[in-house]
Amino acid sequence: MLATSNFSDTIDQKRRGAWAHENSLSDITYSIVIPAYNEGARLRATLEKVLAYIRRQGWGTEVIVVNDGSRDNTADIVREIAQTDATLRLVENPGNRGKGYSVRHGILNARGRVVLFSDADLSSPIEEMPKLLQALEAGADIAIGSRWLRAELQTQRQSVHRQLFGRIFNVLLRIILGLRFKDTQCGFKAFTRRSAQTILPLQQIERWGFDPEILFLARKFGFKVQEVPVSWGHSGGTRMHPVLDGSRMFLEILRIRWYDLSGKYDGHAGVAAQPTANVRRGPQSRA
Repeated sequence: MLATSNFSDTIDQKRRGAWAHENSLSDITYSIVIPAYNEGARLRATLEKVLAYIRRQGWGTEVIVVNDGSRDNTADIVREIAQTDATLRLVENPGNRGKGYSVRHGILNARGRVVLFSDADLSSPIEEMPKLLQALEAGADIAIGSRWLRAELQTQRQSVHRQLFGRIFNVLLRIILGLRFKDTQCGFKAFTRRSAQTILPLQQIERWGFDPEILFLARKFGFKVQEVPVSWGHSGGTRMHPVLDGSRMFLEILRIRWYDLSGKYDGHAGVAAQPTANVRRGPQSRA
């Protein structure tokens, strides 16, 4: 049976959460979190690629798919594959809450010493993961994939109007939040356990603007963030509307600044995740 995990608003529940179970972490080094909303058309292929890759590496890894209230067969696909591969887990959101909520929910249920989240379309191939891990090993607390540090690595660029929107958004981040990164929005980021424990419970933004909030909090708490050039190719089927979602993201930038000025990020109550029961599993997978 699948147990649906919910967020808790208390520190005690956070302490009892997935991060607290130190004794169960010894065999899991990496957690890969994949937020998913109506991804039935491509999720199976994505999971096959990710699971095959980590088997080849021989890593102690778990893969967590966070279902964001999908109306298609997204959850069914995860359950099916999890029957034969114990590496895979499913976490359910309480309805459709947004990518930011999904990433936070997945990371707070992760058990690895390093947590990476990747978009379900694998715009950055999972084979680029070692680049982020190397940055963490070299001393970074957070490693973020970047499409623009080495633009020649892009295999398929976005349309001109999307690139223009990205440039404008980046300028606003520099002015309002003081974030000096070339690319904050690439859906390929990795965290040490300590940085995730500190930052994610304080995250407030639940939709597209969550990436700048995470990076703003990282700077606020003195974590080292390393931007890493990665291969990336634009994937069709994006649900982001440049005008409507762009306006919302601008308002979310202002919210981040206001939350900081009003002291909302200074507390430690945050939003914690309770431990999540795994999907019923089949035989243990072999690396």
